[in-house]
Amino acid sequence: MIYLASRSPRRRELLSQLGVRFEVLDLEVDESIRAGETADGLVQRLAMAKAEAGRALLADRDDHLVLGADTIVVLDDQILGKPRDAGQACEQLARLSGRCHRVLSAVALASDSDTAIRLCESRVCFRQLSHREIEAYAATGEPLDKAGAYAIQGRAAAFVSDLRGSYSGVVGLPLYETGELLAARGLALFP
Repeated sequence: MIYLASRSPRRRELLSQLGVRFEVLDLEVDESIRAGETADGLVQRLAMAKAEAGRALLADRDDHLVLGADTIVVLDDQILGKPRDAGQACEQLARLSGRCHRVLSAVALASDSDTAIRLCESRVCFRQLSHREIEAYAATGEPLDKAGAYAIQGRAAAFVSDLRGSYSGVVGLPLYETGELLAARGLALFP
């Protein structure tokens, strides 16, 4: 069994698809961007920090594996985080409208001895969105806890004109990379 260091219901659903037994750890990690930090560096640092914080919670137990993950949206080398309100969600969606952006997802697996990490990059293109569509989508509340102000697995799927890369990575847990990490530890998928 492993532990998932994430509150995200989307990550729980995705990890369940692999058939691996897991428990959820509820923990806080500071997600602030450090001065000069690249998007790739940030997403990997946060995934590792979550996995290692979870492992620290289990320090009194024998070798347990903790999975941490993070996902960010990058447009023009600028990180688009989770919007603080509907207004900021509308601003982000207007910037994404008619353009392509990068989605970076990192997944880390921490054990007693080390932490292994994988990075997944996907390219997502939005069709041109009308002002009314943007406002209506923001009003649903769906974009408020999502990086880049959208959920590809939700209503925003109607905005996506092209996806190159990992759908599960865009949702929040790249399953190919997660499977690689688990297999390297001898954990069977779909037992």
